[in-house]
Amino acid sequence: MKDRKILLGEKDIPRYWYNILPELKTPLAPPLNPKTQKPINPEDLAAIFPMALIEQEMSPKSEIPIPEELMDVYSLWRPTPMFRAYNLEKALGTPAKIYYKYEGVSPPGSHKPNTAVAQAYYNKKAGVKRLTTETGAGQWGSALSFACSFFGLECKVYMVKVSYQQKPYRRSMMQVWGSTVVPSPSRDTEAGRRILAKDPESLGSLGIAISEAVEDAATHEGTNYSLGSVLNHVLLHQTIVGLESKKQFEEAGVKPNVIIGCCGGGSNYGGFMIPFVRDKMAGEDIRFVAVEPTACPTFTKGEFRYDFGDTAELTPLMKMYTLGHDFVPAGIHAGGLRYHGDSPLLSHLVKEGIVEGAAYHQNPVFDNAVLFAKAEGIIPAPEAAHAIMAVVEEAKRCKEEGKEEVIAFNLSGHGYFDLAAYDAYLANKLEDYEHPEEKIREALSRLPLIESY
Repeated sequence: MKDRKILLGEKDIPRYWYNILPELKTPLAPPLNPKTQKPINPEDLAAIFPMALIEQEMSPKSEIPIPEELMDVYSLWRPTPMFRAYNLEKALGTPAKIYYKYEGVSPPGSHKPNTAVAQAYYNKKAGVKRLTTETGAGQWGSALSFACSFFGLECKVYMVKVSYQQKPYRRSMMQVWGSTVVPSPSRDTEAGRRILAKDPESLGSLGIAISEAVEDAATHEGTNYSLGSVLNHVLLHQTIVGLESKKQFEEAGVKPNVIIGCCGGGSNYGGFMIPFVRDKMAGEDIRFVAVEPTACPTFTKGEFRYDFGDTAELTPLMKMYTLGHDFVPAGIHAGGLRYHGDSPLLSHLVKEGIVEGAAYHQNPVFDNAVLFAKAEGIIPAPEAAHAIMAVVEEAKRCKEEGKEEVIAFNLSGHGYFDLAAYDAYLANKLEDYEHPEEKIREALSRLPLIESY
């Protein structure tokens, strides 16, 4: 019998998060104060984030110790398994070896709790009583709801309206863990009311939901804001995935040649691949592929510019690949991949030529999700299915070229709360949407013009 799973014990859970910032050859462009357009300082962020997370956002240290209290919570689901996808390899007839790290074993069913519990912990230590956040597909909202229930915090989630309607059971999960969930845009905030006044039928976007959550946090005492992707400290917490993966590849006696992940804001892919960037910088031949939908093609069609992280222009300006902060994508089923921008850190790695982007339509993505489910048994989340699409393409290339490369990807979550998307696919009701170039140019024309940094 073949060994399919590479398992680690609880003693193997990494004791630190890996921070790549001090090892970058060129530093990240600083985030800017939206009013002064000057680099922000810690005090600018203190209104909505605890100082511990602000320090992690800008830390010069390569290793950040994980507190013991967090190790106890992590041990509920970490270490997560790595699988050799023998059945998928056979189905594709490829000489490639395919491995996937499976983050769907966490209680909320995705990678998101890796940072959710950390953020809830540091906010609790700072005396915060309540957190606000946004969520697209619902993975982040359910993860933060889970984390807040563990640490005794109130939680309010602004859920992008199209996902609120498409994914009712994600909403149910959040409510079971005690959170208040509203569809965004909502009438609970000034930002939401403005959007609804312009477009009463708005399906919402992550940019709009972020505006609502940030406004809520800034206008309520004892409340902070929590973000599930994009920022440095979020990717930092997620590096526990890549650090475990490195140990598992050592156990398997192989090194990955291609590392793939779906990418919306960048948390799951960044956490998986960042610990391997050091190896590439040391001369190892590794390709990094970040996969996105053609409906929201940030890396593949966006521009590397300073932009706001939200629609209402409340957040700091960040230099990232962006489609424009008032970009509203189509209501595709991969709700977690509908953000207008990308992590500044991952954007920097794309700009430096370390990471490459790829974009696919949702129908072929679901074709390959079903192929994977039939071969490996797990029904993947629509977001993670984008990574699977790229894996299949790479495996076919290896077959054509006769190469036995090692292809690795992060299966960032299961799709058992996304079956409405599979219903639509099976009924041939999914549309392949490619965001028009003129719409992208129009949104980018409204970006602030910042020449320096």
